[in-house]
Amino acid sequence: MKNYVLAIVFALSLLVSWLIWNSTPPYIKQGGPLLVLGLTFFFLALTFAVERFLVLGRAGGRGNVASFVRAVKESIRGGRHAEAVAACKQQGGCLANVIGAGLEGYRDRKPHAASKKELMDETRRALAEAGALESPNLEQNLTALSTIASIATLLGLLGTTIGMIRSFQAMSHAGAPDATQLALGISEALVNTALGLITAILATVLYNYFTTKVDRFNTMVEETSYEVLQLLENAKES
Repeated sequence: MKNYVLAIVFALSLLVSWLIWNSTPPYIKQGGPLLVLGLTFFFLALTFAVERFLVLGRAGGRGNVASFVRAVKESIRGGRHAEAVAACKQQGGCLANVIGAGLEGYRDRKPHAASKKELMDETRRALAEAGALESPNLEQNLTALSTIASIATLLGLLGTTIGMIRSFQAMSHAGAPDATQLALGISEALVNTALGLITAILATVLYNYFTTKVDRFNTMVEETSYEVLQLLENAKES
């Protein structure tokens, strides 16, 4: 997500959070203005989650990935490298982009390679470079989710602390404590704590889910790249 898009998303989240806080029931609104910032990070976590779902969904490409891999392997075994490259372009996912780049590199360098070893080294390098280009797109904004989880926890703790300070100030008055200020302080503490924990839990779960998904995808790319390299060493030419 580009910086100007992130700035727009943050501004919109802040605006929506303020509108929600301004129209909530009194017992929620007593969480104080800090609640606006807590809601902002909650909406940011949801925004990053939707963006990651869309990106990782597109990364899978068209159709079934396992079927695509089988088809490409069969084409390579039969020496139909042009057919394998066409299948990669049609599939359009990150895995297909990496394998397609490796196959195109193999075809382009084959007439000029001094030896089979040199050809395979160049192909291996093409696969590694293509994988390095695809990986950042898969991992983008995952650090933001992890950061939101940490910040949300700290915001909840800050809201709790401010609420407790207000409560103790109400209890420190001479004579009977100020019941209104005491209740206000307790509400501020509990509401901010609840929102901070909800946001932190949500962001942590999403971060772990997406990280696991990206790790599995990277593993699949590495395994498929290795298998393709092995097949290219023994495949017949069309």
